Amino acid sequence: MKKVEAPTLEEAYQKASQMLGCSVSELQSEVMQHPSKGLFGLLKKNAIIVATCKKSASKHAKNEVKKEALDVPTIEESVASEIIETVKEEQTALSTLTEPEIEKNAIVDSFFEVDHHEDEVFEDETVVYDELALMIEDQLKELLSHSCFDIDVVEVDVRDNTALIFIDGNDAALLIGKEGYRYNALSYMLFNWLHAKYELFIKLEIAEFLTTQQEMIRNYIKPVIENVEKQGKGKTRFLDGILVQIALEQLRERFPDKYVAVKTSRDGKKFVVINEFNNNKNNG
Repeated sequence: MKKVEAPTLEEAYQKASQMLGCSVSELQSEVMQHPSKGLFGLLKKNAIIVATCKKSASKHAKNEVKKEALDVPTIEESVASEIIETVKEEQTALSTLTEPEIEKNAIVDSFFEVDHHEDEVFEDETVVYDELALMIEDQLKELLSHSCFDIDVVEVDVRDNTALIFIDGNDAALLIGKEGYRYNALSYMLFNWLHAKYELFIKLEIAEFLTTQQEMIRNYIKPVIENVEKQGKGKTRFLDGILVQIALEQLRERFPDKYVAVKTSRDGKKFVVINEFNNNKNNG
């Protein structure tokens, strides 16, 4: 590494290349001070650079890498040394254990091998679901108590990460609304609340609205199913709100090996398609 001073940067680079015995293009340099002409010849500054030759620098670096590589153990050597150290530590630990401690460790180890604890976990999960259902039920009753609707039945059951909600009363039909628009809005609100807070999906039944809609869709998709069975593909008409979800669920249950998905038209309307997309993709 050389420190070079000259009136201009060009002259400094030229001077450094002569001192290091390499071309200007092979220089690796850093400008310590830029040249300045000053004012009326006063406060004039020369260019100052610190330069090295790239070739010699890279050669030096390679030598350093080679030197370090000789000192670094291989992966096999590292693994072997770790295994040896682990065995030594275990042997030392065992040799210092008394008989009661060894027996205690054996009991602890055998505890985790017992299978009957799975039933206890399942029972605990059921208890948690029941407590969560009661909590959601109380919160939902509180919410509906502030509305103008006469609702006297609110029941919640939580199973398989899904909140099954049943609502009924004299004004249950008003909660559904014309063409189910209030039902869709309430479903959307409840889903956003329960999924964000408890990571639950929902199934909302108001009076017998959901059951009626499911039966209606079941009858509607019969021709769609027949068409898919004949041609291998098909689609529904445009469906609103909960209807598209019901159709999706029923068609996926009917065609588990086909691609069944909700699509959106350019106008924002939704429908369900059934085809062999998944099978073709897997075969390809």
